[in-house]
Amino acid sequence: MIVLQVNQLYKSFATDEILSGVKLEVQHRDRVALVGRNGAGKSTLLKIIAGQMSYDSGEIIIPKDVKLGYLEQHSGLESTLSIWGEMMTIFAPLRNQEKKLRELEQKMADPSVYENPETYNRIMAEYDQLQHDFKDAGGYQYEADTRSVLHGMQFYPEDYDKLISSLSGGQRTRLALAKLLLSNPDLLILDEPTNHLDIETLSWLENYLKGYDGAILIVSHDRYFLDQVVSIVYEVSRHQVTKYVGNYSAYLEEKAKNYERDLKLFEREQDEKAKLEAFIQKNIARASTTKMAQSRRKVLERTQWMDSPDGDERSANFGFTIERQSGNDVLSIDDLTIGYQGETISKNISMRLFREDRIALVGPNGVGKSTLLKTIVKDLPILHGDIRYGANIQIGYYDQEQAKLTGNKTVLLELWDEWPLMTEKDIRTILGRFLFSGDDVSKPVHSLSGGEKARLALAKLMMQKANLLVLDEPTNHLDLDSKEVLENALIDYPGTLLFVSHDRYFINRIATKVVEMSSDGSFEYLGDYDYYLEKKQELQELAEMKAQTKETQATTPVKTTSQIDKDVKKRERQIRRTIEELEKNMATLSELIAQIEEKLCDPDIFRDHEKVLVLQNDLDNAKLEHDEKELQWLELNEELENINS
Repeated sequence: MIVLQVNQLYKSFATDEILSGVKLEVQHRDRVALVGRNGAGKSTLLKIIAGQMSYDSGEIIIPKDVKLGYLEQHSGLESTLSIWGEMMTIFAPLRNQEKKLRELEQKMADPSVYENPETYNRIMAEYDQLQHDFKDAGGYQYEADTRSVLHGMQFYPEDYDKLISSLSGGQRTRLALAKLLLSNPDLLILDEPTNHLDIETLSWLENYLKGYDGAILIVSHDRYFLDQVVSIVYEVSRHQVTKYVGNYSAYLEEKAKNYERDLKLFEREQDEKAKLEAFIQKNIARASTTKMAQSRRKVLERTQWMDSPDGDERSANFGFTIERQSGNDVLSIDDLTIGYQGETISKNISMRLFREDRIALVGPNGVGKSTLLKTIVKDLPILHGDIRYGANIQIGYYDQEQAKLTGNKTVLLELWDEWPLMTEKDIRTILGRFLFSGDDVSKPVHSLSGGEKARLALAKLMMQKANLLVLDEPTNHLDLDSKEVLENALIDYPGTLLFVSHDRYFINRIATKVVEMSSDGSFEYLGDYDYYLEKKQELQELAEMKAQTKETQATTPVKTTSQIDKDVKKRERQIRRTIEELEKNMATLSELIAQIEEKLCDPDIFRDHEKVLVLQNDLDNAKLEHDEKELQWLELNEELENINS
């Protein structure tokens, strides 16, 4: 069943074309991703589909019975209600049905109704039908579903009575997502749903969306998330949309193949075009060949030549270098306590950084990851413990909030004021590598988008040539292409890295160690993110096994001294009886062995080869059985001796 069709959609802002002839289709249970650079038109397309923005021409077809839910980027829930009260507004029809059921139950309990068979049967029939409808609509599980989704979004029973107006922006964004998931639309449209989510919540959301009963259309820059969730990718590029079947990694592979194919076709066409142009130029002025040249000119003008597969899209191009090498010991943190204004957020943090380490800090939101980085770069004071810095350490710090950018300066002056000895041309060249060109360098910093501010902050970081980079969410606001450029730059970086990131794909590519933070300390894992997950699972299983063993031991009844004595005496009696039985068997076997050996000495039998063979076989079996019983007899006697000693 098709839940969405977009046909020949066009959208422009003034003279700027955003979308041109877009075609897109989503069927029931599809998991679809929209990918592309920042500014390509992904969010615009979602807003048009959701009915929040007009379009120039084309058609959008959504069946009447399809319920659509849309989560806008950076949107937060606004309400005067409590968390639980707001979630319950979704289920108002169910709650009304529940109220009606209670009213009917009271009526049925009324003696006057019970004594009137006609009235009672009518109310009973109404109650049965309403109860059936209530059950089919999820009336007996909506509260459990609500608690499950709120827990996944890290809201717990003690939070339910909190007013939404008292929550932070990130919490309201998570709550908006929770409310949308609980409303259970047939088509779920999510614009950057992974913003403000820590790794634990991201994992929960992935699993939830995998089992979601409707269709999903997502814009996200989280490649790990896309690989886990989606099965169809639409790329928005150069105002158009191209469909790829598979997850994000499959899309990248297919795109690379298409690029190689298109590049070969483009180069072949350019050769043909060059030959035509050369022929025309050479022969147009000669009377004998001018008609042939004019004919080829018509072919040249009428042919629709391929555009370059590279297009006019530019990528940032930068790398990080160091001014001087640090010592082998870069950073040593011992028993550190961190927080704000004397209030502790996390304690017992210990860590070692050595030259060329790439360490990722992970942990739930609010555990103090960003606080630790700010403490390391001395933006916050140490509450307790010690941080020792190695020789020749130069720290470059990337703040996820870009608080160190000056809002009223232009892009050009943001760099030039810190490096005044450089020429304007050199500053412009550096900014050009971060996609700031022409009039872009005259924009005030406060007017820049999140992605532009991120690129400007990275430009300043590159110019510092620090040998220790401390990065707080460096991939936030970057599109997928810019993320890849940043990753490659950091992979080639010759210094030391300490970074916080919720981008698991980024951590996998960069990190050589993962340090997990909690409010009570830190724990180091040697490896990338996948290794960290694997080892954490092993440790969790080991802890569960230990807990289960302790529980078993705790529930096993402890025997009294008298009970133990009784058990020992009972075992002693069993052993003595068995020994007696073994001794009888051994005596019988010894007698049998003697009889067989006597027969084998009889000359008449000795001459009969077949009889000798039978008797010898019987003798061997009897001796073997005797030896086994003798060994058992020895073991039991040893046990009896231990009991009596």
